Amino acid sequence: MNWIELTTEKDLDTIMEASHSKPQLIFKHSTRCSISSIAKSRMDKSNVDDTCDCYYLDLIAHRNISNLIAEKFQVHHESPQVILIQNGESTYDESHNSIRPDDILENVSTKN
Repeated sequence: MNWIELTTEKDLDTIMEASHSKPQLIFKHSTRCSISSIAKSRMDKSNVDDTCDCYYLDLIAHRNISNLIAEKFQVHHESPQVILIQNGESTYDESHNSIRPDDILENVSTKN
């Protein structure tokens, strides 16, 4: 998995703009949570990054960015959490043990 670190508010603008030409995935990770570590490990072993640009957010270090994601993409904050952004909108989000790379790929729109 080729993660792109998400650390600034400007990164969210980049994600929004890029989502009009390629799906963008945000993975919100808590470094203090064992479930989050399991979900990240599952993602690390996947090939989701063949289809999407994949952003990694350390939400302990960047809680303000996590809050902006919830607001900007109208999703309830959870951790761990994946949010799929396509054409400027959240089209899929999932959390905890329900984070499955195959499910993410099934939700990638072919219209992008």
